[in-house]
Amino acid sequence: MPQSIRFYKNLYVSASLQKKKDRLIEKLKAGKYPLTVYLLVMLEGSENQIEFYPAALLYQKIMPKEGLFVVGLASGHEDAVYLVEDIVREVYEKTGDADIRTYIMEQEKK
Repeated sequence: MPQSIRFYKNLYVSASLQKKKDRLIEKLKAGKYPLTVYLLVMLEGSENQIEFYPAALLYQKIMPKEGLFVVGLASGHEDAVYLVEDIVREVYEKTGDADIRTYIMEQEKK
């Protein structure tokens, strides 16, 4: 795994992956991208709050791994959508707005 791929210290993980979290992180670090796992990421230089896509896309050479900051792991597309909803809800409840990027970066510094 390139050094530029980082994991959020308070990584969000869908309920169905909680028990597999550590094993999945090790696989991802080893450059093995499980077909059913979706990554929730914040890309450096992107204005998007969070993007998500299947981890298996990282096998494609055109997929950028530089600046990839993984903030969540989900089991499939539907779980990824629900996890993003959970993150937005948490951020809104704690800050009064939906600026996910700022909230996560502030939490990462603590």
